Amino acid sequence: MTVFRDLSVLWSLFHILILFMLLYRSRYEKRKTFILTAIAMGPLILLNIVGLLLYGAEVMGKVFILTCTLPSLLFFWFVSKDKKGRFFFTFCLADTVALWIIAVTNILDFYLGGQQYIIMLVGRLVLFPLFEWWAVRYLRKPYLELQESVSDGWGMFAAMTALYYILLAIKSNFPVVITARPKELPSFLLILVLMPMTYATIFAALYRQLLLYRKRQNELILQEQKNMLEEQLDNQQRIRKMKHDMKGHTITLAGLLSAGKTEEAQEYIKGMEMEMNVLSGQFCSNPFLNAVLIQYSGKLEEMGAECSMNIQIGDEALPYMELCQILSNGLENACDALKGLEEEKREISVQMKYSRNWLLIRIKNRCRNDLCVEKGSIPNTEKKGHDHGFGLSTVQEAAARLGGEMFCYTENGNFILDVMVSCQSFPKD
Repeated sequence: MTVFRDLSVLWSLFHILILFMLLYRSRYEKRKTFILTAIAMGPLILLNIVGLLLYGAEVMGKVFILTCTLPSLLFFWFVSKDKKGRFFFTFCLADTVALWIIAVTNILDFYLGGQQYIIMLVGRLVLFPLFEWWAVRYLRKPYLELQESVSDGWGMFAAMTALYYILLAIKSNFPVVITARPKELPSFLLILVLMPMTYATIFAALYRQLLLYRKRQNELILQEQKNMLEEQLDNQQRIRKMKHDMKGHTITLAGLLSAGKTEEAQEYIKGMEMEMNVLSGQFCSNPFLNAVLIQYSGKLEEMGAECSMNIQIGDEALPYMELCQILSNGLENACDALKGLEEEKREISVQMKYSRNWLLIRIKNRCRNDLCVEKGSIPNTEKKGHDHGFGLSTVQEAAARLGGEMFCYTENGNFILDVMVSCQSFPKD
């Protein structure tokens, strides 16, 4: 009947991988991640199965951390997008849940199944897919959002899960398997009960952080909308003033021309053009995007920054909410970077243009010489306060909603933010 035991171990090893891959964020695309995982973990699982057949479950249970846990930890650390607390918490979470299921089914089989391994196999066949279904249905989406948005507090949670994993591993197998130590079984059962309760507390705390993050994002969006509406109102007031002034300008020009003062009339027209340009503040035809650009051009002018804007878009329908988020957060980050530079070094350029089926946005600003950001990574902000860490991640999320991508990197003393969004996401007229 040991074949049932061996099948249950094989099933458990595969599902430990599945649990982790459901919850972690790889730095590679899905196909490459799957291929690398198969190449690295396939032989490792095979090696542990061979060890199980040669040395038995009791021996392999004692060395499982060395033969499976640590090698898989190193591999997934290399593949994972996260390298610190978020990764270690996710890794320990998957391993601890799997070890919990293994321990529970082992105890049930020993006391209820007569060590025929049938209850062990059936229990694992049911519990692993059941937990994975629950993870996909309720946990995966908010958990991935948490990893994206929450940067603090993961180290403590990772340490707690690591201690639980070590505690379960030791209590299960040392000095012999727990079923051979009936006096210690009550304390072990208490650990098995306490672990889900602890994880429930951890996820409740993380969920509260997620709700707080969403609330702050909504506040930022509302503030952006408020700024845009205020700027639109200012533009409308400027236009009304221009219309009101046009009557006086027309009378003046008519008087100059009737008096034959052509040169004076031409000079007066030039003055009118300068005044209209100042009043209109027109960077593009879209009133929402124009409002954001006007707001930050004024902010950059106050900082003494040299700013150039090349906005090659018309008056077509655009997903202005997401594009305004991209522009405002990108320009806010640029302003923060320029504040730390000497005034003569404050330079920034903003470009928006079409390239086939994509709208391309580039914000390029001078930055500290010691700042180094590789393409594909997001730097950690040094800002303190309620908006800590939201800027570039918000840009990335807005680009993703439009079927696009965001890249940022440093080059020749400049920080470059490139965003491309699909024109197919634009509203249809």
